Amino acid sequence: MALLKVENLKKYYYSGLFKKEIHRAVDGVSFDIGRGETLGLVGKSGCGKSTLGRTVLKLLDPTSGSIFFDGQDISGLKGSDLKNLGTRMQIIFQNPESCLNPRMRIYDAIAEPLRLHRLFERDEERGRIQELIEAVSLSEELLFRYPRELSGGQLQRVAIARVLGMKPEFIVADEPTSMLDPLVQAQILFLLKKLQTEYRISFLFISHDMRVVEWMSDKVALMEGGKIIGFR
Repeated sequence: MALLKVENLKKYYYSGLFKKEIHRAVDGVSFDIGRGETLGLVGKSGCGKSTLGRTVLKLLDPTSGSIFFDGQDISGLKGSDLKNLGTRMQIIFQNPESCLNPRMRIYDAIAEPLRLHRLFERDEERGRIQELIEAVSLSEELLFRYPRELSGGQLQRVAIARVLGMKPEFIVADEPTSMLDPLVQAQILFLLKKLQTEYRISFLFISHDMRVVEWMSDKVALMEGGKIIGFR
């Protein structure tokens, strides 16, 4: 059984007071992702890739269609039920600074979601933070710096550590390396591959770069105009 199964998913936006105009950001998309598998999603800017990723995670409410996670239909989940699911499904953003408080030291930035979901006792926290920093190959000395003091590649590793701390089974990686130079990009991609093997994480890997997607993925979906137009 697939870990994630999406059936005829749609996300429409409506505008106009008298004559309603419809923007079909996601228009009848279906796919599935197995445990420990990566589905690459590639397409031009504006084709609906990021909207699809956020809708799958219920960061956006779908207009219609079904999302099954581990056999459960999560399409209509709200409130505490959706919050509880949030530890199992996570997202890595294109810009890591979007999930980091500039006034918060790196240690607290990584600890924040662990505290929010009460995943560890306070006396266990320091050890867990050290494990996460080591898992993403960062030096412990960076824990007490601020985001402005780190490079783009280091910030993305911090963002990955935050996500990893939740012990997710599924991650949407939304253009996670597009803002990095080629060398750092390769390092982050190798890191994601390593973590996937160690933790058996499933990925929806979103990018406009076919070479990156093909290297990262077990299968690739091509998206255009809100639709998946083919797999390879």
